[in-house]
Amino acid sequence: MRFTTGVALAALVAGSAMAQTAPNSSAAGTLDPASGAAATGAPAPRPEFRLADGIVATVNDQVITGFDVRQRMLSVIAMSQVQPTEENLPAIQQQALQSLIEERLQAQEIANYESLVVSDEEVDREIAAMAQDAGTTPENYMAFLEQGGIRPDALRAQLRTEIGWRDLVGGRFNSRSRVSRTQVEQALRQLNEAAAKPQYLVGEIYLEANRVGGQQAALNGAEQLVQQMVQGAPFQAVARQFSAAPSAARGGDAGWIVQGTVQPALQAALEVLEVGQLSRPIPVEGGVYIIYMRDKRSGAATSLVTLKQAMIELPDTAGAAEVAAASARLEALRPTLTCDNILQRATSETGLLGSDLGESDVADLAPQFQQVARSADVNTISSPVRTPLGLHLLAVCGKRVGGADAPTYREVESRLQNQNLAMLARRYIRDLRADALIEMK
Repeated sequence: MRFTTGVALAALVAGSAMAQTAPNSSAAGTLDPASGAAATGAPAPRPEFRLADGIVATVNDQVITGFDVRQRMLSVIAMSQVQPTEENLPAIQQQALQSLIEERLQAQEIANYESLVVSDEEVDREIAAMAQDAGTTPENYMAFLEQGGIRPDALRAQLRTEIGWRDLVGGRFNSRSRVSRTQVEQALRQLNEAAAKPQYLVGEIYLEANRVGGQQAALNGAEQLVQQMVQGAPFQAVARQFSAAPSAARGGDAGWIVQGTVQPALQAALEVLEVGQLSRPIPVEGGVYIIYMRDKRSGAATSLVTLKQAMIELPDTAGAAEVAAASARLEALRPTLTCDNILQRATSETGLLGSDLGESDVADLAPQFQQVARSADVNTISSPVRTPLGLHLLAVCGKRVGGADAPTYREVESRLQNQNLAMLARRYIRDLRADALIEMK
C-alpha cells in the first residue's frame, strides 16, 4: 500500500466537519467531498499511548517493540486523520501491529534477493511525491510529520520496504498477472451487457476478519471508522490505511459497480444509499464493508448496438391473415440465419428485403427495435417485429458502451492485470505468514 496521501500535511489536525444526517437506516451520514483537501494549522497534541517499550512480537526471531508500534500508530493516525479516542485506540494498535508484522515478512523476503536494493534516491523520490501530493516541499513535509512524533528514520524504513515489495511483486508476478485477449473481450462484453442497468460509483473499505482479530473485532473497528469519517476523517485517507481491499491503494475507489454484481448485503445498501452518503458497517462472510456512495446513474451514457435485418413489407392496413402468413414465413427462415448470411439470404428470396442498419445508439432506434436491442444477446436473431412498415427479423451483431465513460480495451486490460497482481501479492504475503514463526509477547 503506497504511503502517499493528498492530505498528509494536514494529518495531525482535525478534519473539516461533515453533516451527520441519516435519512435511511443503511446510511451513517453524509460526507463532505471537500474534506479531503489539506487543512492548515498547528499539529494537534500528540496522543498518549499506554504501551510498554519492550518486545511486543517476534517475526522469525526479528523483534517488534512497543516503540515500533507507537511509531506506526502515529503514522496510521497521521495518514488517515482518524482522531485517537479510548474507543478506537485498540483498533489503531491492531492495524499498526499487523502492518509491522507484514512489513517484517516483506523485508525478510526482499533480503533473499541480493539484486533487489532500494536506494536512498528512490526513497527520496517517494517522499517528494508525498510532499507534492500535500502541496509542500519535502523538507516542510518531513518537518511537519516530525512535529507529530513520526521519526524520519522510521518513515524511511517503511518506505524502503514498500518500494522493495512493489518491485519484488511486480518482477515476480508480472508475467502471471497478464490477461489474454479472450479475458479482456469477455470483460468488455460484460460491461456492454450491463450498460442499461443501474450503476453506482462506489468507495469501499473492507476490514478482513482474520487480519483484525475476528468478525466482531472487524465490526467494532468499522463502527469506529464510520464515526470518525462522519466527524471529519477523509474517506480516501482512511481507506488507504485500514482497508484490506485491492482498492485501498486508490483510496478505496472501487469504480462503477453494476447492479446485481455484488453480494446481496452490499446490493441492498447500494439500493438505498443516496449520493454522498456513507453506509453503516455491512457484515459479510469473512469481514465487514463500509460503502461510500459517490455517484449513481441509470446506465452508461451511451449504449450502441449493431443491427442487420430481413423484412417483409406490410402496410399498417394489412389484415390479420396477411400478417400471420408473413410471420410464419420469417419464423421458418429464422433458424437458418446468422449475422454473416442474413443479408445474402434476404436479397436472394422473393418478397424479402435485407439491409445493414449499422451501429446506432439504442435510444435512437424505433421503439419496437429498442426492446430487442437491449435484451437480445449478440449473434442472435429476433422473432418477427411488427412496425408500420412491415415485419422484421433483427440480427443483433454487436453491442458496446459508447460515450466518454466507455472504457477502452487497454483500460480494461490494465484494470484486470492490476487486479491479478493485487491478488497474487495478497496470496504471497499470506503464504509468507503461514510459513513464519510469529509470536506475540
